[in-house]
Amino acid sequence: MFKRWLTALTLLTTSTIFAQSIRPPATPLVTVDPYTSVWSFGDQLAGSVTKHWTGKPHPMDGLIRVDGKAYRFMGAAAAEMKTILPTAKQEAYTAKFTTTKPDPKWWFKDGYNISTWKQGPAPFGTHERNDAMLQGGTEFPQELWYRREFNLTNIDFEKPVLNIFHDDDVQVFINGVPAFDCAPCFTGDYEFKPISPAAAKALKKGKNTLAAYVKNGAGPGYIDIGLADEIAPKGADVVALAKQTGFEMTATQSIYNFEAGPVQLQVRFVAPLIMKDMNLLSRPVNYVVYEVKSTDGKQHDVSILNAVSGLWATNDASQSVVGKEANQDGLTTLSLANSVQNLLAKKGDDVRIDWGQAYLAAPQGTVKGSAIGLSTDIIKEFASKGSLSVDQAGAAPADTKSMGLILNAGKVGSESKSLHTLLAYDDGYSVQYFGQNLRPWWNREGNKTIAGELKGAENDFAKILQACEETDKTIYDDAFKAGGKQYAELCVLVYRQAISAHKLVADPTGTPLFFSKENFSNGSIGTVDITYPSAPLFLLYNPTLLKGMMEPIFYYSESGKWTKPFAAHDVGTYPLANGQTYGEDMPVEEAGNMLILTYAITKAEGNTDFAKKHWKTLSVWANYLKKEGFDPANQLCTDDFAGHLARNTNLSIKAIMGLASYAKLAEQLGDSKEATEVNALTKDFAQKWMQMAADGDHYALTFDKKGTWSQKYNLVWDKLLRLNVFPETVARKEITYYLTKQQPFGLPLDSRKTYSKSDWIVWTATLAEKFEDFQAIIQPIYKYANGTTDRIPLSDWHETTNGKSVGFRARSVVGGYWMKVLGERWK
Repeated sequence: MFKRWLTALTLLTTSTIFAQSIRPPATPLVTVDPYTSVWSFGDQLAGSVTKHWTGKPHPMDGLIRVDGKAYRFMGAAAAEMKTILPTAKQEAYTAKFTTTKPDPKWWFKDGYNISTWKQGPAPFGTHERNDAMLQGGTEFPQELWYRREFNLTNIDFEKPVLNIFHDDDVQVFINGVPAFDCAPCFTGDYEFKPISPAAAKALKKGKNTLAAYVKNGAGPGYIDIGLADEIAPKGADVVALAKQTGFEMTATQSIYNFEAGPVQLQVRFVAPLIMKDMNLLSRPVNYVVYEVKSTDGKQHDVSILNAVSGLWATNDASQSVVGKEANQDGLTTLSLANSVQNLLAKKGDDVRIDWGQAYLAAPQGTVKGSAIGLSTDIIKEFASKGSLSVDQAGAAPADTKSMGLILNAGKVGSESKSLHTLLAYDDGYSVQYFGQNLRPWWNREGNKTIAGELKGAENDFAKILQACEETDKTIYDDAFKAGGKQYAELCVLVYRQAISAHKLVADPTGTPLFFSKENFSNGSIGTVDITYPSAPLFLLYNPTLLKGMMEPIFYYSESGKWTKPFAAHDVGTYPLANGQTYGEDMPVEEAGNMLILTYAITKAEGNTDFAKKHWKTLSVWANYLKKEGFDPANQLCTDDFAGHLARNTNLSIKAIMGLASYAKLAEQLGDSKEATEVNALTKDFAQKWMQMAADGDHYALTFDKKGTWSQKYNLVWDKLLRLNVFPETVARKEITYYLTKQQPFGLPLDSRKTYSKSDWIVWTATLAEKFEDFQAIIQPIYKYANGTTDRIPLSDWHETTNGKSVGFRARSVVGGYWMKVLGERWK
């Protein structure tokens, strides 16, 4: 029965597993696209509930039963969250508030006079709200202070926590005691947050006061707070934990080892993100592979439960799901779907899919039992009896219902046995593109089914695992040769993150479109300044995917829907790509990005087909940069979080690199006159740049502010594309200066703040001529990724003094980590 799976296992265990020392901030488990993306937010697979990259629970439970005793190896038992004080989403309430700054030492304390404060209904928000925010309540302009009184008849709480939605910075007090403080910080939805022990003790019978301050930095602002009691499972609900004994991570796999009594268990999460195979890349199927063997020389009866929550198919727990079970094509297949299917109806950042179906499947010959029902019942019955008999496929709240499969290993001795499940998601339609709903690439012609994809994934199991092994080796080896062990481990760490923050579809003509989602920044789709930093990974391993990121921006201009003389910032808010929704343009930034990347594609592919197709549009953007690019006006660049900046020298470099790239393209396309003129212009710009930006032993942040500095990461293209615009002394001088500005967790972005962007640090490090200088700049990023206390999918925007995330997570821009590999490839 196990012959086929043993063949696949042999492929896994005989290939190279790379010695790894990095500790991921969070570990990818199932990575399909921005919606189907499930992670472990800690070191122990059973240490916490598995979560969507946004941090919302997406439970996946794993238990192994050995000779009648159950052990939990995946996902923590979910706590019961019992409401103490409801939020406005749960129950209407009013509170006292003011938008005029009160006494900072007293406003939150009992006895403070708030007689002049107004009273209004919650929630409190700015005029602009995102889709996750309640639209009623009370408006405030930028800052708000509010106090809410409530009564308690009982204070025998196990673990009181906040139920809070705040955007942006927040301070919370309970009875005058600091309870929660976070800045710069925001949530994209309601989240449970711990409160200080002192604040928990401050809760009392009778009247209590919850006071909060919120400050909106950009975009929508919002505050709504309640309290809940987190009640942990007890007694018979507690299952013993398997002992986690090892962990390994490769580009496409996360691998855990456990001891479950006398049995050794290995669990591999495999995401076949093979970039050279776009059909496989798009197929929305991942594997969980289990290997078991006895460690005491005896035979043991072994079975494994894999359960998946209905929350995988909804945006939040307020929605209900229904289930189905089928046996076909040799698979037992379970599915869960939102009871109400509103296709592509919800857009936004901190949003999860609530249409389509989540699937859990396994080969019928290995399935001992299956069920759709209450999550707690599935786990209890398997743990106590080793069976599943519940059958509750009807509608129920998403957080209460799961689907589960029992895999039967039978009698297990010292010879390994292998089992596996398949996890999938069928969204039907993935994005809306200028009014037309587009199917995923795997079903672009509408003639495929998810059942067929599951069957294909099962039939190709051994072949796909071998392809993953080969990809793992390629990714590690390429990065190791380019930048050493720490650099290679950084690249391995972010491979799945970079790819799965996209969705691959086909436009109405069959052209591949590879849409990025701006995870935890603003939710934009097809953002040019997300495409730009992520480009190196895709230039290396499949430039067609990079073209697929750029095609929507070209179409936007060439269709006449976007009429400005520079590229748009985005084409909408995910998953609706109907036109730019970002509130402000980035003219020099986006025009420069598109020109540079078009020439980079020409170099990667060895032909000018892509540039020729879009030459008219490229020329419009180049003409804009000729006039406005060298000394940029007061506008945003890709580092928009840092605010507006006039006369930005790094942005000026981007414009120069864009024009130099355009000149190369003009030359290759036979327009020698344009090439000559633009080459002369870029040389002139470079000379002026060196004079105007000069600031002693380095070059300044802006042309008019001496005593400042910034990373000139855009200069890396001069080296990689051999544009030869600036003398090598410019980069050499900058690198020497940067080495004096290093902080424990990285090189700051510029002299204004101590935070940084890790993707830009890699680009800057790639400018270094000496390998030891490259490693000196990379090492603090490694320290950050390995040691940050933020257990979330890697944030690319972090504080270099303490390694804390400032904002963003799970973004595709970490594809920029491959800039050093690209540089070595193009030498």
